[in-house]
Amino acid sequence: MQSTAIKKSDTLGAFASGLCLIHCIATPFIFIAQTCSASCCSGAPTWWSMMDYLFLGISFFAIYWSVQNTSKNWIKYALWTSWSVLLFVILNEKIELIHLAEQAIYTPALALVGFHLYNRKYCQCAEDGCCATA
Repeated sequence: MQSTAIKKSDTLGAFASGLCLIHCIATPFIFIAQTCSASCCSGAPTWWSMMDYLFLGISFFAIYWSVQNTSKNWIKYALWTSWSVLLFVILNEKIELIHLAEQAIYTPALALVGFHLYNRKYCQCAEDGCCATA
């Protein structure tokens, strides 16, 4: 018998990716307000920056569980590719390997939300043995 988290992995993944997206959208506005109110701190607080990794971790497990129960092989690749691009964008933001626009993070985050919702609606196995194999 599967746990509730595994059964609801697409909902969890879409929710975590959506929160990640909100986090990314809110960041510039929070720091504009902070800069206007106090000029003592120029960087993001550590706890705020670490939220990126929290969302990546939750998304990793949500994708892992989702691909175990999907009926479509292509969705497995779509979810893992979107997560990998999101990981690259976040790591690149931290180490500044190459210059990317700040908005680059929105595409993989939105893709994860979309693929999880699509998988939830159209790709779930109704009975054992229907899932596509890798």
